[in-house]
Amino acid sequence: MNLLETENLVVEEDGIDKKDRKEILRGVNLKIKLGEVQAFLGPNASGKTTLAQVIAGNPKFKITKGKIFFNNKDITKFSPEKRTQLGIVLSWQNPIKIKGVKLSQLLKKISKNKAMIKQAENLLDREVNSDISGGEKKISELLQILRLNPKLVIFDEIDSGLDIKRLELVAQIIKKELIQKGVAVLIITHSGEILEFLKPDITNVMVCGKIICQEKDYKKVLKTIRKYNYQKCKKCQLHIRK
Repeated sequence: MNLLETENLVVEEDGIDKKDRKEILRGVNLKIKLGEVQAFLGPNASGKTTLAQVIAGNPKFKITKGKIFFNNKDITKFSPEKRTQLGIVLSWQNPIKIKGVKLSQLLKKISKNKAMIKQAENLLDREVNSDISGGEKKISELLQILRLNPKLVIFDEIDSGLDIKRLELVAQIIKKELIQKGVAVLIITHSGEILEFLKPDITNVMVCGKIICQEKDYKKVLKTIRKYNYQKCKKCQLHIRK
């Protein structure tokens, strides 16, 4: 059974003059099952982050066509809060700093996994997402995500700025605390480095607001992108338009 499904999703930015609006997503069809790992790659401004924001319910974006289903329920008009309550969680590329609030105060109850606590014990008395390194922010945010008991987690560029050691640690936590417990994971990445550790079930490539290919062999996708730097993908997009 599909946990999340988008049906011919067309999206434009809201809150600006109608004459200045342009389509960011152009007919996106996506299906994610429980416990499945899917990756999204694409050049800058391809629509990857917009898709994540729309699934999470960001009102900045206007759905002009199509629908979003979660557990067979139409959530197209649901608020971000309602979607979070259903189990949809978005991990931001740049988490918001919360001054004056310690991580331990925000969490109240953290994961029972002792390894997780050991990795994060030096963060619990610090202000949330403040005055810590990029790698520590990722660990801190993972703790916050686990506290929400999600069914679907969307990671937006979680591998950005991480060295190999931190990247492997983050991937291990995602696998042990989320994937192995049946949580669906959607990874948005530009470099694709984290895919070597997570080995997604399906790798999607987005160009110009459309999914132009879905591939089970993530290595094949990475090899093509690293060799041609999305130029071959853009040619595929032109062929699809015809």
